[in-house]
Amino acid sequence: MNIGKGTEDNIKRFGEYKSIFFEGRWYTNAEINDNANRLGNALKGLGIATGDRVVVQMPNSPLLVSIFPAIYKIGAVLVPLSPLLRPDQAAYMYRDSGAKAILTSSDFVGRILEAQKQTPNLQHVILTDGDDVPGTISYRDIMSNSSGELTIEETDNDELAVLIYTAGTTGQPKGVMHTHYSLYINALSFYEYILVHRSVTLEVKSRAFSPRTLQFHEVAQQVSGANRAMVSLAVLPLSHSYGIAFSNTGNFVGGRTIMLRWWSVEEALKAIQTFRVTQIAAVPTMYIQMLEFPELGKYDLSSLEDCQCGAAPLPVEIALKWKEKVGVDIREGWGLTESGATTAGQPGDLPPKYGSIGKCLLKCTTIKVFDEQGRELPPGQQGELVVRGPTVMKGYWNLPEETARTIKDGWLYTGDIGYVEEDGYFYITARKKDIIIRGGENVSPVEVEEILLQHAAVAEAGVVGIPDPVYGEEIKAFVVVKPDEYVNEEELIAFCSERLPSFKLPKKIQFAQSLPKNLLGKVLRAELRKLG
Repeated sequence: MNIGKGTEDNIKRFGEYKSIFFEGRWYTNAEINDNANRLGNALKGLGIATGDRVVVQMPNSPLLVSIFPAIYKIGAVLVPLSPLLRPDQAAYMYRDSGAKAILTSSDFVGRILEAQKQTPNLQHVILTDGDDVPGTISYRDIMSNSSGELTIEETDNDELAVLIYTAGTTGQPKGVMHTHYSLYINALSFYEYILVHRSVTLEVKSRAFSPRTLQFHEVAQQVSGANRAMVSLAVLPLSHSYGIAFSNTGNFVGGRTIMLRWWSVEEALKAIQTFRVTQIAAVPTMYIQMLEFPELGKYDLSSLEDCQCGAAPLPVEIALKWKEKVGVDIREGWGLTESGATTAGQPGDLPPKYGSIGKCLLKCTTIKVFDEQGRELPPGQQGELVVRGPTVMKGYWNLPEETARTIKDGWLYTGDIGYVEEDGYFYITARKKDIIIRGGENVSPVEVEEILLQHAAVAEAGVVGIPDPVYGEEIKAFVVVKPDEYVNEEELIAFCSERLPSFKLPKKIQFAQSLPKNLLGKVLRAELRKLG
């Protein structure tokens, strides 16, 4: 199978419809598919063949939703990267993946051309919005004479479709390999979840004439399916596993999307009000920024029905505040690039459990909690969350030993520490590598961060362990204070002492203007440790 066929299946199921609104105009599903086919032919004309890696490094745009399937359709391998990478970071991934071509936009072409100097195998730099930059190929030119009729390569289920690099919170980023089948089954399984937990039922009534009674009688027929009236706001970067899952699942659902090039609090709130957005997926930082926006109250957000959150722990205080101000629950979910994006989440037909990442969402996937010996733990006991199923990655690119350490007997060891309750709800307490061991006691950074965030003056908090000659490690917190608020170190430590046992109290608090984060808003603890 080839996951790129999804754009054509979408047209066969729903016909032509307005699919994506972006910067002033609508793009139809037929237009997106036509652009994908023409780009696929253009890439083949440049010598891109089955198995070749093609980097895509640009901000959100409807072009991405055409570029992704174009690469799949010709049997090449998509490598989505953040456009914000430094040239040295990007060059490492170009070399590691062996990329042959890259598509980018003019805002970032300078740093990409600089990175290309360190990457001899990267032959083609395709510029999507310009044609006068030396060393680049004009997207407009290669598309102008390209046919909209494309022969889709027949790929095996196990063939590589996408290479997604991890955020690199520790060490060099690793290339996560997903196949055509793992992408397909992830999208299909999530679509099935939508049909079961968030379906809409339509009833059609008609009159039929009965030759037996010679009278008309009423006939009612019901059809259930995904709610195509759903309007999603796309604010998360598509150059991530979320973007891959978003585009593939969207082919099944057939809904409409309002897309922002970059995250902007005000633009997001305007879009929700203007387009009556019903669904949004965001990271905790985005929800915090919307709640802290001075003019939040002037926007009508009553159309919102489904607010999703992931990528980083959602503070319970933020969830409660959002519910109070907006009137909608935030449903926290969980997943890894290695497990195929969304893996667990709050069931759509039940009230959410704040503080939990929810239940296993996909019927094809299993989540368990193992101890250090690889034995399953009963409910309530903490261990490492492991995942098994067809959505799990094929492995790490060119890293067989790292793959063997991460996937054992078919189980993906996630590195997340947590537990499951009797009712099947999972809770994450720490990352395995982030646990602070103070005097023999295990301390979860997330727990300390949750307490700090309860203080009225604290906007963001990040906690790490620092070396200590007596206890082995001590607890240090980095705190961002809200505008026009004030709090000092002694006050915050006193605040924590009323809510935490003494061995979990931060010894030091360092104030910062911002915390280092990756593209999805996850705090980079390795970078925090470097700050002092």
